[in-house]
Amino acid sequence: MDRLIYTAMTGASQTLNRQAAVAHNLANVSTTGYRAEEHRLRAVQVQSNAAQKGLPTRAFVVDASTHTDFATGPMIHTGRAYDMAVQGPGWIAVQAPDGGEAYTRNGNFELTVNGVLQTRNGLPVQGDGGPISIPPEVKVTVGTDGTISVVPESGAQNIVNVVGRVKLVNPPEADLVRGEDGLFRLRDGGTAPVDERARIAAGYTEGSNVNAAEQMVTMISLARQFEMQMKVLSSADANDRAATQILSSR
Repeated sequence: MDRLIYTAMTGASQTLNRQAAVAHNLANVSTTGYRAEEHRLRAVQVQSNAAQKGLPTRAFVVDASTHTDFATGPMIHTGRAYDMAVQGPGWIAVQAPDGGEAYTRNGNFELTVNGVLQTRNGLPVQGDGGPISIPPEVKVTVGTDGTISVVPESGAQNIVNVVGRVKLVNPPEADLVRGEDGLFRLRDGGTAPVDERARIAAGYTEGSNVNAAEQMVTMISLARQFEMQMKVLSSADANDRAATQILSSR
């Protein structure tokens, strides 16, 4: 009976992990630029070291990989000068806390007191030559290629100055890995080159690509799977107790 218990235990354990991933997706259903994640499971046949291996009748469940849904989310119009949404494939490069480069689809930006363009979490947005700084008392215009132009609010208002260009990249999805901070990085730890085909929509943000209804259905299905695994554990324990009583009575 112990074999049955271990088999059901692996299924219940990995089902809990999938439930945690679904709960995390539901918690971020309104997070700007969020990408849904999913734990993919697979069955692994139990290998025996015995001389008589017998039939492969048992399989354990293991977490094969963590999949990210890279589908685009809905475009939300905000009208803010510092809100940017990537149109189609692509990512916005930001400076990570460790000094490296990370990528996000969350274009809800703001200015620091020193005029540095940054995320809501305080990460500077990367430009062609580093973080982008915007002078005070100017009107900001963001081009589709990420170019940021400013016009003075006073004085000669026909002078347009380019202060920087948002770094837009589009590395292969297979090369991206999600960090604990929600940002994506290259798997090899390097930096992605600028993609000239990536485009930005100014005054928009991209919503989460999580389908709340689909995630709720998945959560219900996983709850039923977990309940079935627990019933198997209970049945195995009951059978073990019954067998013990029969053997002890003899």
